[in-house]
Amino acid sequence: MKILNAKQLKEADNYTIQNQGITSIELMERAASELFNWLHSRLQGANVKLHIFCGVGNNGGDGLALARMLVKEKYNVAVYIVNFSEQRSADFLVNYERLKEMNYWPEVIKESNDFPELAKEDIIVDAIFGQGLNRPPENWVANLIQYINQSKAFVVSVDIPSGLYMEAVPEDTSAVIQANHTLSFQLPKLPFFLPDTGIYSNNFEVLDIGLDMEYITQSDSSTYVIGKQEALEMYKPREKFSHKNTYGHVLVVGGSYGKIGAAMLSSEAALNSGAGLVTAYLPKCGYQIMQTALPEIMVLTSKHDEYISEIEFEVKPTVVAVGMGMDTKPVTKNAFRQFLEVNTLPLVIDADGLNILAQEQDLLEKLPSKTILTPHPGELKRLIGAWKDDFDKLAKVKAFSKAYDLIVVIKGAHSITVYHDALYINTTGNPGMATAGSGDTLTGIIAGLVAQQYTEVEAAVFGVYLHGKAGDLSVEKNSYQALTATEIIDFLGDAYLDLFSQA
Repeated sequence: MKILNAKQLKEADNYTIQNQGITSIELMERAASELFNWLHSRLQGANVKLHIFCGVGNNGGDGLALARMLVKEKYNVAVYIVNFSEQRSADFLVNYERLKEMNYWPEVIKESNDFPELAKEDIIVDAIFGQGLNRPPENWVANLIQYINQSKAFVVSVDIPSGLYMEAVPEDTSAVIQANHTLSFQLPKLPFFLPDTGIYSNNFEVLDIGLDMEYITQSDSSTYVIGKQEALEMYKPREKFSHKNTYGHVLVVGGSYGKIGAAMLSSEAALNSGAGLVTAYLPKCGYQIMQTALPEIMVLTSKHDEYISEIEFEVKPTVVAVGMGMDTKPVTKNAFRQFLEVNTLPLVIDADGLNILAQEQDLLEKLPSKTILTPHPGELKRLIGAWKDDFDKLAKVKAFSKAYDLIVVIKGAHSITVYHDALYINTTGNPGMATAGSGDTLTGIIAGLVAQQYTEVEAAVFGVYLHGKAGDLSVEKNSYQALTATEIIDFLGDAYLDLFSQA
């Protein structure tokens, strides 16, 4: 699913109106009908007070049309015009008149002493500002937003929480609606997925208002949301007449004294993701541990007992995953450097591999094209430097990706895979996955997919999806608190099977 910016969404509205032979007010009626159906299906005529706050633009017009439908169904509705401007959109005015024709007159709010009484048992519909907002609301409107947030009532925002921008982080964080639920028209919005802005809506849902799919399909967007359908389209089925070598060979390079578990998790995850063969390259202290714990994994060792002192092997892997638990001792740094000098294999780099790259950034020039990096926020900051906010972070990662031709997986609640200007936003995963070893499993999964001839971008995007889905399926039977990296691996098979489920 694509994500469009504010300009493109406005163009999509206009294209739909022209191509489908409808008026803008008819398109607004579609949007309001979807809002009404969502609310009505849940309230079923319940005697609850509904407060609808409408701005004077098209977002407010949506709110007024919704109010008319709710009043017609005898709901207990109070409607307020948030009069922040004397300029009103044409469609707002049409719906304002339609509401008055029902002998229903909205209250007009012009300043702080006009604020209505709100109870925590009420429902608030926020239709003050839409996606076109690009400046802070004036003081009394900011005060109204704070007043709504403090009411503790359940808040439903129309399209986007008021006060939130489409392509920037608000400077005044108190002047943004804290929505319990956002009903987004046709497509989700980028701010829903970023830590700095996603906090303003606990949940969101996309309502199909019939925007023209031809425009959306042809629109020049490089930002995508990855759900089950998108993941299924990437899936490669197995052939009947195949063998283990058909599905590639992953070499996992990592581990140090006390941290052999990191390499174990990556190795097991690579195997469970479908790789035909997996070899672990460890310091000598890890040999017996790995051979005992994971009999399916082949093991090679470095000369040093506690650290990797060289990376030399005679096997012929398809891909190398490197860095997990490896440490950054001088001898290990030197081994990593010497390996990169001669390596031509695809790479997936995590953990201490990333830390070494951050410390010795000339090594970035030695990475093969489309090397996959999987940093958590701290590792990312060491690689690219600090950022002002999430939009600045994305800009810096795009520039970094283009400069070195790398794929970067920004790990987080909605992990984002970045390749040049393209963003792939993941929709699986949960807070339970903030646990030791979770990143090691992701590295192994991605490497296992590269071994199976997925392109590097596909492997990163699909791997992030499977990793998150395995975590989601695990917590359904356990809990956030008890989720472990080993359980993520255990549920990888279920994540694959889920691709074909109808639920």
